Amino acid sequence: MAAHNTLLHLRTESGKPLEHRSAITPSTAKALIDDRYILEVEKSDTESSYHRIFADDEFEAVGAKLVPENSWPESNAIIIGLKELPEEEWPISHRMIHFAHCYKGQSGWEKVLSRFPRGGGTLYDLEFLQDETGRRVAAFGYHAGFAGAAVALKAWNWQLSHSADEPFPEIAQFTDGRGYYRNEDELVAQLRQDVLAGEKAAGRKPRAMIMGALGRCGRGACDLLLKAGLPSGNLIKWDLDETRDNPGPYQEIVDSDIFINAIYLTEKIPPFVDFPILDTPSRKLRVVCDVSCDPNSVNNPLPIYTDYTSFTRPTIPVKQKIEGPPLSVISIDHLPSLLPREASEAFSNALLPSLLQLKDIKTARVWSDAEKLFREKCGSLPNGTT
Repeated sequence: MAAHNTLLHLRTESGKPLEHRSAITPSTAKALIDDRYILEVEKSDTESSYHRIFADDEFEAVGAKLVPENSWPESNAIIIGLKELPEEEWPISHRMIHFAHCYKGQSGWEKVLSRFPRGGGTLYDLEFLQDETGRRVAAFGYHAGFAGAAVALKAWNWQLSHSADEPFPEIAQFTDGRGYYRNEDELVAQLRQDVLAGEKAAGRKPRAMIMGALGRCGRGACDLLLKAGLPSGNLIKWDLDETRDNPGPYQEIVDSDIFINAIYLTEKIPPFVDFPILDTPSRKLRVVCDVSCDPNSVNNPLPIYTDYTSFTRPTIPVKQKIEGPPLSVISIDHLPSLLPREASEAFSNALLPSLLQLKDIKTARVWSDAEKLFREKCGSLPNGTT
């Protein structure tokens, strides 16, 4: 059997501080190499703010070739990463696989996308790789919901035990300076203590409403809340059946302590909450976690904030006309990095069957469909950007 020797290159996530996940893990790297792929892996400095959770020698041990960090522009391989590239202007000539966040009208999308046609390159956006049924082949949704609910619980407890003018601290404060948890058990054990402390301060455990509770993201949020010690009766689970003939805004959100938005939205809908419905002295809502995280999209169903947050600034305040409890929003666009090893393993294993088809990137349906979508999106670029 002839070797195809398709060359792949795993880049570092230098465009995203505190990003520790990886699209390829040592276990999936071994599967690719066993299938005669050649894999280059950029070295990841453990002292950097975006070091990969998997050590270089874990990749080397399964046969990957270590190459210098940020060397991908000189490679003729298919380039694989997770998050968007650093903001640059120079044209891209490569075949690139990552989440580019430029297909849904996000601010600056033209600058991101136009680099590819200007350089003759191709973007295969991970968010839009779909199977025959139209379902995403791999997603971080479960761990995004899991991590988002975790940060929301911590923010709720923080509000109860600190003054309103003391902002919720960076995640590193809770993780021995790392900015992420080593594993799920470490996170859940800490959260159970947070819930108990919050219950002591408030006299009860919080009520949490999850929008999109039946999806991957919503299931992750529900699982975390239950593992952290919330009774099932304290979870208000909404999905399509509750909203199809019932447009927002929703009083049920205002009456909850925590609201988690876990839907995947591609069109404009009435807001779930807005400023008028929040401006009431009876508001219980303290924390909104927008796991879907599209503050700069025209489809954002939470028009009470317009900015992303981060692991160094996890929350932003929402100012109200009527005095009430503090209200903060979490809008972190790489929440699964809270549990980078487990999230990476789950995502990479789901992606692996598609990665194994990269030797036929022009004809394998999942990749040819992704390229077709890329061409369509490029056709929407304003004149002069290409």
